[in-house]
Amino acid sequence: MNATMLLAGDIGELMTEEFLPDPVPLFGGLGGPMVNPSFQTAFFLTLVVLALALVFRFLVFPRFKKVPGTFQVLVEKACETAEGIVNDNSTKSRLFLGAFTFASWVYIGLGTLCELIGVRAVLVDLNACLALAVTAYAIMLYGGIRYNKLRGAGSVLKDFSLPLSMSFRLFGSMIGGLLMTTLVYQYLALSIGVPVIVGVIFTLFHAVVQSYVYTLLTSMFFGEASEDRELDGSALERKPKQKKRKRGILNAEIKKA
Repeated sequence: MNATMLLAGDIGELMTEEFLPDPVPLFGGLGGPMVNPSFQTAFFLTLVVLALALVFRFLVFPRFKKVPGTFQVLVEKACETAEGIVNDNSTKSRLFLGAFTFASWVYIGLGTLCELIGVRAVLVDLNACLALAVTAYAIMLYGGIRYNKLRGAGSVLKDFSLPLSMSFRLFGSMIGGLLMTTLVYQYLALSIGVPVIVGVIFTLFHAVVQSYVYTLLTSMFFGEASEDRELDGSALERKPKQKKRKRGILNAEIKKA
């Protein structure tokens, strides 16, 4: 074994612990059912996000001014960015997709940045990634059914592998960053200062990139499923006949007059 390696156990065991952590009580010292640490983070993070949403809705937003301050500018810029992603990829349900995009940024971002305070991230659990992917797939299916009925639903259902690809993309990126940071911590030569820099960089990178990619893919596939379909040949052939009929009725009315 390399002399610079910190003798803290076998690397294989270390990786196993990161992939399959020991379950913890849901409410910590108060007990509760034994759950995955990522599920515990997701549970309390959901409560925090809901509380923040209520605070912003009833306390922060009503105090926004016509001449914005620094904080208001940052919030408005984030909302405009989310709106821009939706407008570039979909012409339907923009208000709903914009709210979903911004909420996803907040949830995925906070669920990743919590690593900086020593809390296990949400998306290093494959179940969490699958839940987000299924949610996105359900939204795409809703858009297809609402705007194009069975044809729209069929266009979404044919991409049945999409939830798997989205979930594995999220999980692979997040767990890769976690393992990389963990390995850096195991080297004595790199254990002073470097793990902090690497951890912050990887965490920020994943929080920004993964939330962006997730919402971008959702908006793109939603827009594709909900866009207006082209008329088939039979429908195009009926249009001239309808126009001729209308012209005949109009000419008859003119003659009567």
